[in-house]
Amino acid sequence: MEGFGVHTSMWTMHWDRAGAEKTIPQAAAYKMDFIEIALLNTAIVDAPHTRALLEKHNMRAVCSLGLPEKNWASVNPDGAIEQLCDSIDKAAEMGAEALSGVTYGGIGQRTGLPPTMAEYDNIARALAAVAKHAKKKGIAFGIEPVNRYENHLINTGWQAKWMIEKVGADNIFIHLDTYHMNIEEKGAGNGILDAREHLRYIHLSESDRGTPGEGTCDWDEVYATLAAIGFKGGLAMESFINMPPEVGYGLAVWRPVAENFQEVMDKGLPFLRNKAKQYRLI
Repeated sequence: MEGFGVHTSMWTMHWDRAGAEKTIPQAAAYKMDFIEIALLNTAIVDAPHTRALLEKHNMRAVCSLGLPEKNWASVNPDGAIEQLCDSIDKAAEMGAEALSGVTYGGIGQRTGLPPTMAEYDNIARALAAVAKHAKKKGIAFGIEPVNRYENHLINTGWQAKWMIEKVGADNIFIHLDTYHMNIEEKGAGNGILDAREHLRYIHLSESDRGTPGEGTCDWDEVYATLAAIGFKGGLAMESFINMPPEVGYGLAVWRPVAENFQEVMDKGLPFLRNKAKQYRLI
């Protein structure tokens, strides 16, 4: 995973044949190095079709997801293992490089209480089994800390590092997100420094999930710290302008976060790319 990419939510959250045919050529037109495919429902994915389109447009891919309530790893590790292994199989069939996201739980998962060691033990058991399967398939496997309002289990770079070391697998990476860091970290730079040993991927998302450069994220701090640690992983722009209700609920996205697709792609994307070039990250 390297270069500059974009989350496919810019076009669709339903990765069926129509979603792939709409997204991949447009991402290629914007000269993206890779796309991040929202792998929320493997049953609708035509993996050979996606693989052929990726190859046609010389496009690389990673996949991401959050687990549904029935398969939250903290309460149903066996269900989480089954779904994540199925998703890894589908990612490998598509020719993707990684599966990441809220792989330890759900978007919108909260018990109303602090996390327990029993929850963390269940998560560690699930992640260990899935990491083993991912290694066999040649797929990198990541975990993304998200803010306290979306999940009560892993909110910071330090917590992600702790979980990876608890699991003990050498093929799990940390996937940070500037939107979540803007809420949870004591400065984005500190989150990056805490995660640096395992950091291979980062979402570049504005404080309101809208157009990058128009919110309160400290982009110079983010990019300067990435440059300081010698970051060589994937940089992925993420903005949620196409949210189906079932996903918007967990993310608490209730209103348009940008005027339209063009605003994000034609203003936000150049802003982020220029910053990356300024700090010699691409």
